[in-house]
Amino acid sequence: MAKSFPSFLLRIAMALCFLSLAAAHPPPMFALGKVYCDFCRVEFFTKLSAFIPGSRVKMECRSRDNGTLSYSVEGVTDEKGVYRLPVEGDHEEDICEVKLLQSGWQNCTEPFASPENPRVLLTSNVGVVQESRFVNPIGFKVTWAVPSCGQLLHDLGFPRLA
Repeated sequence: MAKSFPSFLLRIAMALCFLSLAAAHPPPMFALGKVYCDFCRVEFFTKLSAFIPGSRVKMECRSRDNGTLSYSVEGVTDEKGVYRLPVEGDHEEDICEVKLLQSGWQNCTEPFASPENPRVLLTSNVGVVQESRFVNPIGFKVTWAVPSCGQLLHDLGFPRLA
């Protein structure tokens, strides 16, 4: 029993050292989101919408106090229209937004009229233990709505236009 006690203490000390190292280096974070094409020009996702591969996006984090740029990264959507942007550092005191740079489809390039870009909270100090932070979907719209949009919008409860 006396011989096993020092071994036990050594194991406890090693575990504490490991935990302190893990706490000193939080896991990396990623901002995940999707880019879609709005075929009905309503600026929200419908069953006629489709995700766009090859679209370019940019995430910028700016100071809440003075708007100074503190972090910026660009990315491209994969074959499913999903982007995954690496996050360096903690941005608890920043406002981080994702904006569209370029559509991956030539027939769906018109940006939404809303000037608002989706925001994402990029800090490990909010109780979230996942490495991924999810961003609301953003999109482009086609020049002209496809004919089936009228029926789709009616089914969703929107009145028909004359």
